[in-house]
Amino acid sequence: MSILILGAGGDLTKRLLLPGLASLLSVHDYDVQVVGAAREERTDEQWRQLIRDSFGQITDPHDADRYLESARYITADVTDAGRLRDLIAACDHTPIIYFALPPTVTAKVCTALRQVDLPEGTRLALEKPFGTDLKSARALNRLIARLVPEEQVFRIDHFLGMSMVLNILGLRFANQLFESVWNSERIERVEIVYDELIGLEGRGGYYDHAGALTDMLQSHLLEVLALLAMEEPPRLNEVELRSNAAQVLRATHVWDDDPVASSHRARYTAGQVGDRSLPSYADEPGVDPALETETLAKVTVEIDTARWRGVPFTLRSGKAIGRYTTQVRVHMRPVPEIPGFGGAPAPDSIMLDVKSGAVELGVTMNGSGDPFTLERSTLVAKKEPGDMLPYGQVLRGILDGDPLLSVRADMAEECWRIFEPVIAAWRKDEVPLEEYPAGSLGPEGW
Repeated sequence: MSILILGAGGDLTKRLLLPGLASLLSVHDYDVQVVGAAREERTDEQWRQLIRDSFGQITDPHDADRYLESARYITADVTDAGRLRDLIAACDHTPIIYFALPPTVTAKVCTALRQVDLPEGTRLALEKPFGTDLKSARALNRLIARLVPEEQVFRIDHFLGMSMVLNILGLRFANQLFESVWNSERIERVEIVYDELIGLEGRGGYYDHAGALTDMLQSHLLEVLALLAMEEPPRLNEVELRSNAAQVLRATHVWDDDPVASSHRARYTAGQVGDRSLPSYADEPGVDPALETETLAKVTVEIDTARWRGVPFTLRSGKAIGRYTTQVRVHMRPVPEIPGFGGAPAPDSIMLDVKSGAVELGVTMNGSGDPFTLERSTLVAKKEPGDMLPYGQVLRGILDGDPLLSVRADMAEECWRIFEPVIAAWRKDEVPLEEYPAGSLGPEGW
């Protein structure tokens, strides 16, 4: 296959896509040509050096040698139909067109591709967000459907390539201990939190038009929620798994259908994160303060199914937070007081860390000193990370033609549908934009 990367001059290609490809090719043998295309001027040799450097982050940089001779870089306006024909002609094999582009540019490229005769078997790989709202997502999906069949479309969410996220399925369905209590009768609430230490890291141009809600909650965290709450699929294939995930998303709505009471937003002011000083978000390069873009978002939703009705699921993500947190926290309902033990035991809890792989069970046990007291104990299990980066895992599915770890068209639309009321309330300033110092845990009261 030939991977044709549109937008190859961007940060995503250098920081995530090429290293992910290197992690895949260092452990699995594929015959791959890597073609880059963007408006930025770059020679073939500079492109090959970038590929070589990406391999150097993962393994011996000489492992890239077999892929360098066929690698090409072409300076082009990728929204022009004529130039797109040239780019596809430069592919030695059936193309995988990888859109490392903003959603508005992706839509323009797809429109231009309607004027191009795509080779049979062409695959399209699109970066999130898929559209900028529900209306644009539906329009983009209709446009894509005119280009290639849905099974040849890969909407990329690299969270689905994290081995620890996929571990949710094994943990749930392979252990009676968990599956037997995985319902509203036993679980009181669930939190899915992805708080980062970093600020914008030079991504102001993109982030200021997305914000934490679109960048994280509307995509990554809803996909995690779908895996957490889905029914057991009869088979682990792309049809059954994604259909069960879509079923969860269709049943999900903002808590009490009240986006004002059930959502919060904030952005960071100047502060210290570890040994780094960060300016106020409004003063970051590429930021327009008038857009009032949030850097911390929290929304509570409900899944209206027999299994989950009445259980609040809170999704939260922020930047420049003082504690790095990548956790799913499942809080069990309390048990009655036990006579003779001096009080009710603390509720059990289950924590899954989607980055480190740790699983922690918070349980109540007899006290270490006085056996007739109760104390909290934490049981910890760890899992080694996979042998590929998340992008490597996702790229493997694309090269194999298996969309198991990609987002289906209806799922992408449902993710926008869920948060449409929240986006509308925020645009009307019905939910205040709060502030928190960089390096803190967020606004007081959160």
